[in-house]
Amino acid sequence: MNVNTLTALAEPNRFNIVGLLRGGPLPVGHIARRLHLDQPQASKHLKVLKDAKLVEVQPVAQRRYYRLRPQTFVELDGWIESYRQASEARMDRLDKYLREGNEGGHRGNR
Repeated sequence: MNVNTLTALAEPNRFNIVGLLRGGPLPVGHIARRLHLDQPQASKHLKVLKDAKLVEVQPVAQRRYYRLRPQTFVELDGWIESYRQASEARMDRLDKYLREGNEGGHRGNR
């Protein structure tokens, strides 16, 4: 997992841009209007997202359309899944410990 990916997504405007692009490719102007940003601001955020390999650009005539790069999100999902599995394993061990402790407590009260 590339730390630039998480850093790019940590900024709220960039996170919102990713949300907009989930619906499909959009030109810079549309992104700027939807998020109430100046076009240079939107372009700056899109450059950060592009450098983090979260989006890619497709020029069409005079416009540049941005779209999500699925590969990066697949990698991000795999990274998160490894933490999810570790967390679930810890929770399973805690659950087992609590059940065993609770059963032992009931036996001692008899």
